Amino acid sequence: MPTYEPHYDVHDGTGPYLLMVHGFLSSRAQWQPNLDALRQVARPVVLELWGHARSPGPDDPAYYHPDAYVAFFEALRQRLGAEQWLVCGQSLGAALTLRYALTHPTRVIAHIFTNSSAGLADAEWIHTRRQSAREQAEAIEREGLAAVERIPVHPQHAKRLPAAVHQALLEDTALHTPLGIARTLRYTTPESPVRDRVGENQVPTLLVCGERERRFTTKREFVESAMPHLKVVGTPGGHAVNIETADEFNTAVVDFIRQHVSE
Repeated sequence: MPTYEPHYDVHDGTGPYLLMVHGFLSSRAQWQPNLDALRQVARPVVLELWGHARSPGPDDPAYYHPDAYVAFFEALRQRLGAEQWLVCGQSLGAALTLRYALTHPTRVIAHIFTNSSAGLADAEWIHTRRQSAREQAEAIEREGLAAVERIPVHPQHAKRLPAAVHQALLEDTALHTPLGIARTLRYTTPESPVRDRVGENQVPTLLVCGERERRFTTKREFVESAMPHLKVVGTPGGHAVNIETADEFNTAVVDFIRQHVSE
């Protein structure tokens, strides 16, 4: 059986490595407005999820479980020769970096994440999302990329992104592997919540919250009350807060990293 690895790019920079993981139906282009700023304080390691853009879409469901991602993140840290590193996740990617930071707290200097309904989901969300994810996966298995393009979070439906980033995201969606996307819906998204574990957090953590996304408000309130070592910075952005309000995101993250790397 072949062994697969997700695609990742290691960027030059100053400071510790910074793992960056995008969300569902995104790609490395998610971080295009942030890399120059973050390279001042870190060396970004930008990873693409299974079936997304340049990453393969293996058949075996075991690759897609959030715990398998956590295992790969840890193996990648060791491969880079880093005793510790920074981690940053967006949306579904935030669910995965949350899980990693909770599982390997001694390996994480600090953690940054954005709005993540998946990561902080309650029982009702899990039940509803499990059903809708299965239906979306079945449609993709029948119809391929045409069904992927109908999903509301597909970049072609975005309305508030800068033109250059929007174009880069659209170009990357043409590289998606439909069956890899379907398997993400079946095996990653429904298993991604860590709501019941956030009280265990030991890592300095920053949530950069896009306040325009009203449906995330109750999850923000929950995590603010339940998660130790958490700082929250709100911006007028939406779900793609790191793109829509890139300057605010970059300032908050650079300041946060400087604070914790210098300690």
